Amino acid sequence: MVLRFPLLASALLFHWSGLVSALTSSLQQVTNFGSNPTNVGMYVYKPTTVTANPAVIFAIHECTATGPAYFSGSPYAQLADTYGFIVIYPSSANSGTCWDVSSSKSLTHNGGGDSNGIANMVSYAISTYKADPTRIFVTGSSSGAMMTNVLAATYPELWRAASVYSGVAAGCFVSSFGGVDAWNSTCADGQTVDTQQQWASVVRAISLVGSCRRLYKLVQVSKVDKPTSSQVMSKKRQVRKNEKILRYTGGYPPIQEYHGTADTTLYPPNLNEEVKEWSGIFGYNASAPTQVLQNTPLAGYTKSIYGPNLQGILAQGVGHTVPIQGNEDLKWFGIIPGGTAPPPTGPSSTTTTGPTTTITTPTAPPTTTAPPGGGAAHWTQCGGIGWSGPTSCVAPYTCTTVNGSGTIREQQNSPTTGNLRLSIRPHFSGCYPLVFSTNGTFTDYSADANLENIEISRFI
Repeated sequence: MVLRFPLLASALLFHWSGLVSALTSSLQQVTNFGSNPTNVGMYVYKPTTVTANPAVIFAIHECTATGPAYFSGSPYAQLADTYGFIVIYPSSANSGTCWDVSSSKSLTHNGGGDSNGIANMVSYAISTYKADPTRIFVTGSSSGAMMTNVLAATYPELWRAASVYSGVAAGCFVSSFGGVDAWNSTCADGQTVDTQQQWASVVRAISLVGSCRRLYKLVQVSKVDKPTSSQVMSKKRQVRKNEKILRYTGGYPPIQEYHGTADTTLYPPNLNEEVKEWSGIFGYNASAPTQVLQNTPLAGYTKSIYGPNLQGILAQGVGHTVPIQGNEDLKWFGIIPGGTAPPPTGPSSTTTTGPTTTITTPTAPPTTTAPPGGGAAHWTQCGGIGWSGPTSCVAPYTCTTVNGSGTIREQQNSPTTGNLRLSIRPHFSGCYPLVFSTNGTFTDYSADANLENIEISRFI
């Protein structure tokens, strides 16, 4: 089942629509920008006058909206007329027009999902409009905010900076059954809680420069029955060696995260998880911002600064979504004075201390949608926190708890017969395991997307 964000267009869009008629140019659709595996639409607003080697802002819409609707309902086109940059409005082709932030394709660098299509628009913009490749920015609201976090994680080399309006951490919406554009109630309700180190591992996994399929083909095992411990360790070492080859080693874009305390669509604790995720990447202390500014940038807004690359802004009494702060975005992007984002940087060992901001907001009980049918299919979810679906498996499999990171977040099926099982860190897995045969042999195995918690063990 795929659920949708309610009434987002009426709540967010068209606030700025009266200004569209005063623009110097018009919105144009581009259909031949390059590889586009999920048919993402590309709409471009190029003012009559642009600066030499202009900056480009990618502005990503929410569910129920489109690229043209976000053009009408956000301030970026008007600001582009004033400051001479270009705005690109991707448009989702999914039913209900939410963005796919749940499938392994979108959560993988060059994986063939929605994120891949948007990323391919960047090179088109640079070559066609002579845009400055060091001034490409991304922002979005709601589902577009979720995609903004995903893009910052999957294609960090493309973006100079990002701003996020009412989203969730990259990887938080991952589907346990591989669903495209799937809803994740546990995440939406603020019940997905991890350490900043765990979240950073998710980002680094998503940032791999190569697909998971390519990776596990590199560690293929053929007709191995009852491998010795030395064989298992040898394969683990081979996986880690290959993982180092594919690891992204560059920097990540500075990022601002906005969220409202009255958000009942993507609950406020998600801001904490977003802050922890990027604090883990930048080496900040998510529980100790270096500076807290009250009534900034508006009355009732609290801005927590964790370091030069990360800010979290909590809007008191604001629901879903936080209204776009266009001028603040331009300051953060460095397009206008007042808050220039620093150059993208990679992980740091520096830890900062300062006053602590804590968000405590009641959340609704989590629920998780089960796939159709009776018993759970092989390698799909069959239990865990908030699970209301099948707790037994189709024959000949049994439901086995997997605890890869200290918290049982879901369970995976495994055969009742055979000699081996594959343990997968359950919070996030961008690589899906191949089916084991029931006679004790197997032809392949895949690594956890984290690539650091690979476990092969005998059945008990």
